[in-house]
Amino acid sequence: MSVTRRDPPGGSGIAGWYDGADLLDCYAAPLPPGHDGDIHRIALAILDRPSWWFRTLLTIRDGFARSAGLQTTDDIRQSVPADARVAFFPIRARSADEIILGEDDRHLDFRLSLLVDRRADGTATVFATTVVRCRNRLGRAYLAAITPFHHLVVRSSLARAEAAGFAAR
Repeated sequence: MSVTRRDPPGGSGIAGWYDGADLLDCYAAPLPPGHDGDIHRIALAILDRPSWWFRTLLTIRDGFARSAGLQTTDDIRQSVPADARVAFFPIRARSADEIILGEDDRHLDFRLSLLVDRRADGTATVFATTVVRCRNRLGRAYLAAITPFHHLVVRSSLARAEAAGFAAR
């Protein structure tokens, strides 16, 4: 697999969030030759069927969130129509080459950009950029707890999608 950590793309719709972010990271993977670059299909390939261990982490996260009175992934999923989300992530914006997902909560706001960068030589790369802005101490504590897992999840999700040729499964 060829997932690499990269600088966040300046052309992303969330570039205005980069300054002052509590978390800013970006990972990238090449699209296979001949892929049509359909951003929604790419987003589904990356996010729609997470690995068993990520589902386990989400279950643990949801238990803590529920006890703290925060939204669980099911709460978010049920509050957003299926055509307005990818997995449980609400779609904030979409273009031919980028889909921006995110949620604002009382403890933090986050955005995930999946952006296809097409080159003149016909190659294309998918950039997964995450930006988080904390609102309070609970948000900062939550972010500190999940950050190591976040990096693992993003790299793993991109690698799984790349291995599958970025085809929605």
